Amino acid sequence: MRHTFFWTRLRKPKFFALAAAIAIAFAVIPGMASFAASPKSTIQFVSPSWVSANVNDPNLRILDVRTSPLDYVEGHLPKAVNIADSNFRGPNGFLPVQYWDTSKLASLFTQAGVTNKSKVLVYSDGRDVLGATMVAYLLERSGVRDIAVLDGGYAGYKAANQPVTKEFPRYRPSQFALRDNPSIRVNLNDVKQLINKPGVVFIDPRPPELFRGEKNIWVRNGHIPGARNIPWPTFTESNNAQDALKNPHKLKSLDEIRKLLADRNIKPSDNIIVSCSTGREATLQYVVLKHLLGYPNVRIYEGSWTEYSTTDLPVATGPEQAV
Repeated sequence: MRHTFFWTRLRKPKFFALAAAIAIAFAVIPGMASFAASPKSTIQFVSPSWVSANVNDPNLRILDVRTSPLDYVEGHLPKAVNIADSNFRGPNGFLPVQYWDTSKLASLFTQAGVTNKSKVLVYSDGRDVLGATMVAYLLERSGVRDIAVLDGGYAGYKAANQPVTKEFPRYRPSQFALRDNPSIRVNLNDVKQLINKPGVVFIDPRPPELFRGEKNIWVRNGHIPGARNIPWPTFTESNNAQDALKNPHKLKSLDEIRKLLADRNIKPSDNIIVSCSTGREATLQYVVLKHLLGYPNVRIYEGSWTEYSTTDLPVATGPEQAV
């Protein structure tokens, strides 16, 4: 009876006008489009030879996210656009470094020539791969479907004797409709509800001394109770015993990473939240666990310790608890 009463009292013209207005809003407001209607994104790590095989694809966009523009000017992958990973973050009115809102992210990708049909390759160089995985994560967060990270980074690409260029590609500003995907991240309130819950695992990829709270950096120092400390370099060849093979942009074999996780009693069935210092370090382990190993329930806490340390939520210090 209640449904019948509703429909008899509702004026149809007003109802249809309201429905049309809602549909238009979701169609035109950045970040408001329904992500459920969009196919799932994938992120892969690819070899230098993959670049050669795909560089002439008209839908391929390559993002060079090295922080120094002169490094890019000196030489880069063919078709690559330079957009430093630092451009994707800034103050949000309270926290000093957080990912920009959806409209600004859409603008950045638009200027780099990314469209909704693009395949996007990301690479970096220097001491860590995190800039590349961070931008790959933000591409997924923004609804890009086909994303790749260059395994070995720029140094590995040059070592493979692949071609580099000094030419700047020219792309018209694209038509990129950002489709925000909130399912791959959690917020502070979510974290509050998940602490110490059965089946939930927090992974903290920061250096051990930060995890243990031994450095006085944040408002409060330590880690989320129950978190497992797996520093991000353990997933890469950063500390390879052979100097010639040391490369923080080169992943270890997936079998090695699987064993590392199994040794820490982290299972594919776990509800996994990766939380670091500022939401950047977390992206490497997120990409590997979710996209390369196929763990189905992996998300990032973007606020990470920068936000968590400002709250009155519990803080643990010292080594992680035995499992």
